[in-house]
Amino acid sequence: MSHKQKIFIQAILAILIIVIGVTGFSKLKAGKKAIEKQNPEVPLPMVRTVTVNTGPMQMILNGQGSVKPVQEIQLVPQINGKVVKVAFSLVNGGMFRKGDILLSIEPEDYEILVTLAKARVKQAESLFKLALEESAAAGEEWRQHNSNEDPPPLVIKEPQLAAAQAMLEAERSNLKEARLNLERTQLTAPFNGRVVSENVDIGQYVSPGQSLATLQSTDAAEIVIPLEDADLFWFDVPNFTTNSPNGAAAEVKAVVAGKEVRWQGRVVRSEGRINELTRMHNVVVQVEKPYASLPPLAAGQFVEIEIYGRTIDYATVIPRTALREGQIVWVVNPEESRLYFRKVDVARPNHDGLVIEDGLSNNEMVVISPLKAVSDGMKVRFVESNGGKL
Repeated sequence: MSHKQKIFIQAILAILIIVIGVTGFSKLKAGKKAIEKQNPEVPLPMVRTVTVNTGPMQMILNGQGSVKPVQEIQLVPQINGKVVKVAFSLVNGGMFRKGDILLSIEPEDYEILVTLAKARVKQAESLFKLALEESAAAGEEWRQHNSNEDPPPLVIKEPQLAAAQAMLEAERSNLKEARLNLERTQLTAPFNGRVVSENVDIGQYVSPGQSLATLQSTDAAEIVIPLEDADLFWFDVPNFTTNSPNGAAAEVKAVVAGKEVRWQGRVVRSEGRINELTRMHNVVVQVEKPYASLPPLAAGQFVEIEIYGRTIDYATVIPRTALREGQIVWVVNPEESRLYFRKVDVARPNHDGLVIEDGLSNNEMVVISPLKAVSDGMKVRFVESNGGKL
């Protein structure tokens, strides 16, 4: 077979294959059904929800502050003298009871002054009695000669009698002062307390008004807590939010000696003015007998405080992300799979979120995730977070 014949046969085969392919494609195209146009289904927006529980809830307000004593005074003498005795408790950190003798000043000079004052009183009493007798005798003599007239004051020696009486009263006052100064040779504790500092010792000469020690009361301790004005609505502050002398109960806690210790306290008052810079109210919590247990609630200790306020009968807590603008919450109806707007009343925030006092019912599902576009009553898909619990 020649070369030309081979080329001719190959051309015929190629044309045959093309014809067969075109014919087959035409048949396939003719048997294929036309694709109908369809609108794609838009997916519903997905939201995350939590299920809320309503019930009685007591408002607890938190604060912090430093402990300070109810009383702190300087121990000062009222007389001059040499110190002859110092109590063992009169040292920095020493504890004492009310009425304990903390320091004694040499009493001999003051005992002598008492003795001299007694003698002068005796003398003044004698002069006064003598003046009384002379006045009575002069009056009797006058009446014998002038029975129808009262004796003149000078005749019965009224000026002399008054002077003798005044002298007696003055000497009695001097005796009282001498005895008082003798009592002041012993400095006693005015309350139960502890010594913060002292700078006196035996043999030291002291003068009136000289500071010998700083004493703090241990009968009670106070903590001042700054709180916002809105917080005061939720608990009783005597003479501020209530006429009752009993304020709200409180619990004071601190880490002392490596462990957490708690003390029971009570709100006793609000300080006299609002802080002009922060606009906060300084509320005072008092703890009775802070040294009754060990370790004690010492002055200067930094503490945390929980104040127990009013109780809301039907309250719930929602995450902060669940509250929308205008005090609105999105609630999902699981049966309808629809989202609804709900107006709520926010009582106050706490460490778990926001306390709602009205607007939500028990077991309702609240949306906590954001949506770019939302409308009241829109269809949604939902999934519960944290097992439906906050």
